[in-house]
Amino acid sequence: MTTQGRTAQIGVPLTDLCRQPEGPRDRQVLFGERVAVLEEASGWALVVAEKDGYRGHLRQNALTYPRPATHRVCVPATHAYARADLKSPDLLSLSFGSPVTVTAQTKDFAETPHGHIPLVHLAPLDELQDDPAKIAALFLGTPYLWGGNSRWGIDCSGLVQAALLACGIPCPGDSGQQEGVVGTAVAGAYQRNDLLFWKGHVALVVDPETIIHANAHRMAVSYEPIKDAIQRIEAAGDGPVTAHRRPNLP
Repeated sequence: MTTQGRTAQIGVPLTDLCRQPEGPRDRQVLFGERVAVLEEASGWALVVAEKDGYRGHLRQNALTYPRPATHRVCVPATHAYARADLKSPDLLSLSFGSPVTVTAQTKDFAETPHGHIPLVHLAPLDELQDDPAKIAALFLGTPYLWGGNSRWGIDCSGLVQAALLACGIPCPGDSGQQEGVVGTAVAGAYQRNDLLFWKGHVALVVDPETIIHANAHRMAVSYEPIKDAIQRIEAAGDGPVTAHRRPNLP
C-alpha cells in the first residue's frame, strides 16, 4: 500500500465512489472533478472528493493528472468530438457539471485536451446560476440510480447537490447531511427552491404545490404534487416530512 498526498482528477466520464474496493457504490464523481488521493493499493485509490469532502474508493485507472478547469458543462449532457465538426467522431460523453479545460475556441466549438465541445454546451467556471429548480429540471426523465450523480443516472441527493452547486451553494452528497447543513429551517408555505426531507429522501420545491425529485416510485426524475408525495411516502412506511429548509441563495 502506498500512502499518497497528491491531488488527481477524474479522467473518465464518470466513476463510482465505493464504500470499499469492490464494494457498493455510495456516490459518483464526474469527469474533471478533483480528488485528494489518500492511499493506493491493488488497483484502487482511497480519495476525498474536493467538491463535497465525500470519502470513498475508486479505481486507479479513473485518475489522471489535474488541469486547471475553465468551464463546466451547462446542459444535461454533451460530447467531445475529434474535430470542430459535429459529424466527426465523438470521443467522450460528459454530464452536466463536468469541469473542462478550454484551450482555444472556434466559432462554434471549444477545443479541450479531450476533444472539441459545442460552445453552447459550456459556461465559464465562475458563472453561477440562481435558480436550483431550473437546474434540477434539466435532469427530468433521468433514470433513478442509487448513488448516481449524472445525466445517465441520479438519486435524490445527487439531484439536489447538482442543482445547488451550480448556484454556488455548498452541498454535501447525502440527504442526511444535507438536512443538517443546507440553508435554514423554515415553517409555513412552501416556496420555490425550498427543500423537503423525509427519512433517506429529499426533494426540491418547484412551486407551492409541486416538487421535483429523483424517486424510486417513478424510477426517474419527475415532478409530483407535494400532497401526493407526502401521502404516498408515509403510506409506504417511510414516515412524514422530517424537515423543511430554505437554501441561502446568492
